[in-house]
Amino acid sequence: METVRVLVRRNPLVAFFALAFGISWMAWTPYILGNTGLDWEPDFRLPTGVAGQLVGMLPGAYLGPLGAAFIVTSLVEGRAGLRQWAKRLVRWRVGWRWYVAVLLLVPATIVLATLVVPGAVDGLSVPGWQVAAAFLPLLAVQIITTAAAEEPGWRDFALPRLQERYGPLFGTTVLGVLWGCWHLPLFLTEWGGTEKSWTHPVLFVLSCIPLSFVMTWIFNRTGQSLPIVMFFHAAINTTYSLVWAEVFTTLDGGDVNLVNLIGATAASVILLVVTGGRLGLQTRHAEPESAHAA
Repeated sequence: METVRVLVRRNPLVAFFALAFGISWMAWTPYILGNTGLDWEPDFRLPTGVAGQLVGMLPGAYLGPLGAAFIVTSLVEGRAGLRQWAKRLVRWRVGWRWYVAVLLLVPATIVLATLVVPGAVDGLSVPGWQVAAAFLPLLAVQIITTAAAEEPGWRDFALPRLQERYGPLFGTTVLGVLWGCWHLPLFLTEWGGTEKSWTHPVLFVLSCIPLSFVMTWIFNRTGQSLPIVMFFHAAINTTYSLVWAEVFTTLDGGDVNLVNLIGATAASVILLVVTGGRLGLQTRHAEPESAHAA
């Protein structure tokens, strides 16, 4: 046990990513090999659709990044490190303008990015009131499930350490690639859609890099607030899950990754130019921006 502790303390980031990938991928095995995926193992029978994702995917999503962050922080920094990690988890008071901006700009950016996709305007439609009424409830569900499962690991544990070691630009790039690759086994399941193509996972991983730049900027500018990052993550998922297909009726799920790449790249280029590549990270001698600033 002591040997493991020493190794983890020497390489906390390596240990975190190894655990996050290993735990999640092992937990996803029934989801991948059973009827919801490759259908190689007849004994693995799971419900399909949303129920299948809740049963087959969500446990691995929670156990991986979140569990790895808790384990490595406990071994490396003890209770003091866990308290610091937990503080960012509940640092939700960042100014109401941040939440409003995310709520408005995320759907607007996704819609504008989709308009450049060939054929998108052919089936343009105005969604009904039911979509608007369901948006906030689904957003809350996405925060509790996807965002709460992933972001305590990726952004709360890994991002501060990667920025300290490699700087905001390269550190975020590393995180974006690994974050995207963590999802790759899911493209063998119904989560990845019915149409299997090598372009879908490639576009997905590529889109995770510029998307991570945006999330790093939000994280840094809000005094390392995890709730606003989770809110942003959930807003993206909710827009695609609920609004996008209702507005662009001629497109399918395979176009989502392309749209995400276009929108995230445009936003990240603006942020990189405006911040000079710092993505809101304060220098060591600068006073940190108030977490209440908008």
